[in-house]
Amino acid sequence: MKGVVVVGTQWGDEGKGKITDFLAEKADLIVRFQGGNNAGHTIQFNNKKFALHLIPSGIFRKDAVNVLGNGMVINPKALVEELEMLQEGAVNDFNLVISNRAHIILPYHIVLDGLFEELKEDSKKVGTTKKGIGPTYTDKASRIGIRVGEFIDETLFKDKLKDNLNYYNKLFKLFGKKEYSVEEIFEEYKEFAKKIKPFVKDTGLLLNKAKDNNKKILFEGAQGTQLCLDHGTYPFVTSSSPTAAGVPLNTGLSPQSITDVMGITKAYTTRVGSGNFVTEFEDETATKIRTSGNEFGTTTGRPRRIGWLDTVVLRHAKRVNGLTGLSVMLLDVLTGLEELKICIAYKLDNKTIDYIPANISDYKKCVPVYETMPGWNEDITNVTSYEELPKNAKQYLKRIEQLTGVDLAIFSVGPDRTQTVVLKNMM
Repeated sequence: MKGVVVVGTQWGDEGKGKITDFLAEKADLIVRFQGGNNAGHTIQFNNKKFALHLIPSGIFRKDAVNVLGNGMVINPKALVEELEMLQEGAVNDFNLVISNRAHIILPYHIVLDGLFEELKEDSKKVGTTKKGIGPTYTDKASRIGIRVGEFIDETLFKDKLKDNLNYYNKLFKLFGKKEYSVEEIFEEYKEFAKKIKPFVKDTGLLLNKAKDNNKKILFEGAQGTQLCLDHGTYPFVTSSSPTAAGVPLNTGLSPQSITDVMGITKAYTTRVGSGNFVTEFEDETATKIRTSGNEFGTTTGRPRRIGWLDTVVLRHAKRVNGLTGLSVMLLDVLTGLEELKICIAYKLDNKTIDYIPANISDYKKCVPVYETMPGWNEDITNVTSYEELPKNAKQYLKRIEQLTGVDLAIFSVGPDRTQTVVLKNMM
């Protein structure tokens, strides 16, 4: 079999959706293995744009099986809205499967998400999207979560809902929040359950059967490596692991099922929400990059923070994920800049380091060590090969390869599928 994982090497928003959509053409199955609708992929083709938050990017490939894995937390209302959005866009011929072991996000999780953030001091706010992701994963770890298989069984759903609201309504009352009635949620959400029930299966069995039949499987996560609960910039992280290591646990396949790991990076760096960001800067150049790259969150609409490319971050992602190829996105956004900076190391207390400190207090003290390279002015949006790139653009990509120790597999010069140049076949 072939098992390729697409991972973000930064803080998410690297362009994973486009590459997953591109690689999905050769895949038999596309699997989303963690996260929820707190992230988004924007797919553009045939002059249409589709913003996906839960459904895998391979949904537009009618011959592929698209799987929402057991490691996900799924808002059923948002999922139904996404399915309706596809229908309105004339996307009707697809194969979608939802794990019966994935967990369900309900309205009280969203309230809890906002409440927990409100109670923190401003400097300690994580910058959550307030989609209920963290509290749902908390319920999962506390063994009170409601899984998809229970959600589509009205008796089990109502019983577990009663237990949870018996607890959470006491908390809401304490903090002056709205209390929920069991009937209020049950009556609304049982209708969503009916709509997703036809898609629900034991996806672990399905994926292992595909593996035994030598199928090509493409795995995609939400967010990026630096938002990993274990290996990211804790506590300013998400509630799961979007790394390649998360695939086996969150799909029911063994670690041996992974054959390649494609790391996705922008040609610069962005971040949404709170947390340290060593290469961040804010000036006219940052504004130009933000505008040209449309750097606003797919899910939140928030303007993304802008920084120069940080190869300390990329090397961290290489170590954690075992990257076998690198895809550099939005190279065209840098066109017109006189000079480009690449962070090659950090200074921490006057010592040069090549790693991300575990303690956020130390990470806050890090300052970037930069290498400066000349930019280019030529329009590269119609380039179809590496050879067609301007000399300085080639040098920039080559330097990224040298500093990361990972072969360049793909680079992108625009949002459309056709603006993707493949140097190394990963699927």
